[in-house]
Amino acid sequence: MPFVIVALFVAVIIVLAVVSAKQAAKRREELRAWATQHGMTFDEAHRSDLEGRFPRFDCLRQGSNRYAYNVLEGRWGDRSFLGFDYHYETHSHDSKGRRQTHHNHFSAVILGSDLPLQPLSLRRENFFDKIGEFFGADDIDFESAEFSRNFCVRAPDKRWAYDVLHARTMEFLLASPVFSLKFDRHCVIAQNGSVFSPQAYEDAVGVIAGVLDRLPDYLVRQQRELSADRSRS
Repeated sequence: MPFVIVALFVAVIIVLAVVSAKQAAKRREELRAWATQHGMTFDEAHRSDLEGRFPRFDCLRQGSNRYAYNVLEGRWGDRSFLGFDYHYETHSHDSKGRRQTHHNHFSAVILGSDLPLQPLSLRRENFFDKIGEFFGADDIDFESAEFSRNFCVRAPDKRWAYDVLHARTMEFLLASPVFSLKFDRHCVIAQNGSVFSPQAYEDAVGVIAGVLDRLPDYLVRQQRELSADRSRS
């Protein structure tokens, strides 16, 4: 009986591995077809350069053995587009002190911006954020109580956050699929901790573009003037 149980357990593991491999291959082909449809390149090889290219994106610096794969690259309208799956490892110990390795995967989109941006992070608020607020964590509140209740927003310059997240943009985000956003100087990343389908890539792009396209005219002029001043100095 013990031998039979072990054999059945091994068989189940093998079946699950085969099914997982087939699902991964199917998804790669779907992503390849989606990339071709949108005039992009697709590369399933591992790449370890993204954390160096985008050092301000914390999600790319988690754990160890970090790399991107299934990379989609091209243009989305007049903006640069980079989509990818990302892997990193974390470790824990079981009750007997044995070290266990956990393989973590998520997808992300990085959309470029010709307009210079300032740092800002936005994500759905969770229980720990609410605890942090009680102890004075620096979460920015907005006039919309619903938005403040649902989103955790942080930025070194609160004025920038208020300018970017005005009433129309808050309404847009409340009605949009859920993604965490983080602004760098010339791009924005969107991810939600899951592995994306082709439709989820489009949803993520739509959220980033929706925020950038709603930047008020005065803010666009201001940022362009600041950029011009830096270029002259």
